[in-house]
Amino acid sequence: MSTFKNAEGKSVLLKMVKGIQDNKAYLGEVDGLIGDGDHGMNMNKGFTLFEDRFKDRDFGFTEGLDELGTILFSEIGGSMGPIYGTVLMDTASAGEDLEDISLEDLGNMLEAGLAGLQEIVEAKTGDKTLVDTLSPAVDSLKSSAAEGKDFKAALLDMKEAARAGRDSTKDMVARFGRSSRLGERSRGVLDAGATSCCIILEAMADGIMELLGDS
Repeated sequence: MSTFKNAEGKSVLLKMVKGIQDNKAYLGEVDGLIGDGDHGMNMNKGFTLFEDRFKDRDFGFTEGLDELGTILFSEIGGSMGPIYGTVLMDTASAGEDLEDISLEDLGNMLEAGLAGLQEIVEAKTGDKTLVDTLSPAVDSLKSSAAEGKDFKAALLDMKEAARAGRDSTKDMVARFGRSSRLGERSRGVLDAGATSCCIILEAMADGIMELLGDS
């Protein structure tokens, strides 16, 4: 199967929620090394609020992304709420009219989310932020679509690109947020936003692969 039904995307969102919930403590530990340590708590709060409100309702992939983004944007503390809220809402907006979502569509949607993020923050790859995870993941999906790659294979490649992007932040100096004050001392530690972004993208990919079935 080369597409998945937008209307069947609830399971993907719930997998993303579980990914954050399962990694709450780990994200707090990563953030605590060069930040204020509340990233895991804040992300868990937002994703769990979404789960509590929507787990008993029917919703599709883009609707779920929009509702989750709205909660993150408006109801969790720290700078990451508006950042993730923007990414998810813009991703959703780019695909809200789609009945079936293809590999090309998903790449375009996440590209729109990245573009929305870069309208509100100046971060680019190399600045030790979630952009270092999201941008290569988008590039991977776009390249796979251009090559006509199988959707599942493309998702596996995207996960690998996201992990490599996350890991690349360890050797970077932070240029944004609280950790940027540490200068060279921020080197040697993963960026918390890049880490949570990888968790979200991997869970999204796993959920979509389940919808694609055994094809």
